[in-house]
Amino acid sequence: MLLEGKKILIMGIRNKWSIAFGIAKSAYENGAQLLFTYMGEENKEKIEELVSEFKGSKAYVLNGASEDEKVRETFTKIKEENGKIDGIVHAIAHANTEDLHNDFIYTSKEGFAHACDVSAYSFVLIARMAKELDMLNEKFKNASPVDEFVHQKLLSMFFVYLIVGGMPDAVKTYIETKDIREVDKVQRDITTLYKEDFSQYEIEDRKLKLKSIYDIIPAELNKQNKKFVFTMLDKELKFDRYENSFLWLKDAGVALPVYNIEAPVIPLLASKSSNIFRLFSSDIGLLTSAYPAETKMELINKNGEVNNGAHFENAVAQQLTANGFTPYFCKKKNIGEMDFVIEMNGKVVPIEVKSGKAYKSHKALDNFMNIPDYHLEKAYVFSVGNVETEGTVTYLPIYMCYLLKEQKLGQMIVELDTTGL
Repeated sequence: MLLEGKKILIMGIRNKWSIAFGIAKSAYENGAQLLFTYMGEENKEKIEELVSEFKGSKAYVLNGASEDEKVRETFTKIKEENGKIDGIVHAIAHANTEDLHNDFIYTSKEGFAHACDVSAYSFVLIARMAKELDMLNEKFKNASPVDEFVHQKLLSMFFVYLIVGGMPDAVKTYIETKDIREVDKVQRDITTLYKEDFSQYEIEDRKLKLKSIYDIIPAELNKQNKKFVFTMLDKELKFDRYENSFLWLKDAGVALPVYNIEAPVIPLLASKSSNIFRLFSSDIGLLTSAYPAETKMELINKNGEVNNGAHFENAVAQQLTANGFTPYFCKKKNIGEMDFVIEMNGKVVPIEVKSGKAYKSHKALDNFMNIPDYHLEKAYVFSVGNVETEGTVTYLPIYMCYLLKEQKLGQMIVELDTTGL
């Protein structure tokens, strides 16, 4: 079949009489795996029922087909969940109701501009976004630098992401207002709800522990050693008294603990130290909401005097976890400390995160890479720099961390030979 094994994204499906549906039927009959976008969250159930006859299909909401941020957000999600897209069908159109009801010659200037924006210009925007996302994937695979103009634009977007984060209400508020103070209000409301959730612990002492731990995450990440130090909570503190509280924050999706390992060898879990860890926020925007508005603006403006290290590392920890990895860190006396260590495709992979311009200075990483017993073949350094490879180290822009993924394996069938038993 013509489209066997191809992933086709059909944008703008509405009903069984739409052009998009007719194209979908034809593509499906020719072997394509279908993905769809539609307008309006309220149409979710209707659209999912509509496309259910196409086995294996997925549908994504896209409100604002001519708005950069909304298109980028939807495309990023589609790419993350489905990988390479082989073809896109643009079947998006919209006009104001009053203009549709009037004779064409009475179409308003604003209505005509709106119809052209959504129905025509959105094609240009969607094509550009699709190309950019494919371009980044190719640059990552080939370890080739991103065009400098695009690189700087994507860095600027990433710095805004450090402030806004990924909470849906915060993202929605930013798209609608572009006002960081309004985003901050939403984030603080979310934080308040989190703390109210802590009250499910019926013992008052446990409520206080949860709040104390959560409140000092920003301060702990800004410290030089970044490890969670319990004496900030209580000088007489022992880990086992607080262990359940840390686990609750992790299981509730509020915090991400990254544990220390004794040595970067497979399996990493075997050398995990349960009581030595860093505690990251589950959302970079909520972490940054703890800072004053002025500091956030300095961060967006990429002011070198603002310490971005904690923000960069939190974003990477969050992305690695979202990509299915269990990140660890490794600190050894006389060798140094690696920011993150993961298992990827059967290998141990060290990851360093640098927020400054001297991102090629990584003595600890070099020390670890030079120890033969660790069998470390490749390392990544995420920074503000462009793509580059030097020896066993690949330097990647910080906005590329979402591309670090485990290769998908097919079935792993093991037959047991019981002959003669």
